[in-house]
Amino acid sequence: MTATKNYLDDLLHLFFPHTCLGCGTEVVNKTDLLCARCVLQLPLSNFFLHARNPVERIFYGRLPVSHAGSAFYFNKDSLLQHLVIQLKYKGNQSAGIYLGKLFGNELARSKRFDDVDVIVPVPLNEKKLFTRGYNQAALLAKGIGEAWRKPVSEDAVGRFLFTETQTHKDRVSRWQTMEGVFTVTDATALMNKHVLLIDDVITTGATLEACGSSIIKVPGTKLSIATLAYTI
Repeated sequence: MTATKNYLDDLLHLFFPHTCLGCGTEVVNKTDLLCARCVLQLPLSNFFLHARNPVERIFYGRLPVSHAGSAFYFNKDSLLQHLVIQLKYKGNQSAGIYLGKLFGNELARSKRFDDVDVIVPVPLNEKKLFTRGYNQAALLAKGIGEAWRKPVSEDAVGRFLFTETQTHKDRVSRWQTMEGVFTVTDATALMNKHVLLIDDVITTGATLEACGSSIIKVPGTKLSIATLAYTI
């Protein structure tokens, strides 16, 4: 049976080759979206390795965060932006799992986040979730959990108010819009735990601040924040 399956896989690969989303070259492993060369070209930030990195500084005086960082830099017209667009707007859910695994590998490499107990993705409100069909942060969290072997809690925090796009708002306006949007729905999943809050791209940090503010109200929680990318 195994030999037959391998033969069929080889035959399918011959007629329908799996290609890199970056450069179009053939990729043998069908779960890999990028070839090794393109993976190496992704702009690592190395923020997870260092305290007082730019992401941690975003939350100074705003939210008591143990550690924070982003795996990559986010540039316009870059390969990473292409992958994020695939994830958020093109229905490519496999991009979320794949990027999450790369993300998780960077968290594991840092050692600063080793005592994290549970990963919590920033939730989408029901309207956006219905329109998109999935929460991109939850897919990233799933990939992180698989690579890093940490549990994920998708239902511990809920987002019950619809908010318009935050793209063109300043930090204060974004915070005012996000205030009161998030509510902890399963405190027992977070109580007395080090929670790692996950999102895709960080700009002002208003969404993460609002979500994190609800999490730290749970007794005994310690909060850290990590995103796939940091906008420069």
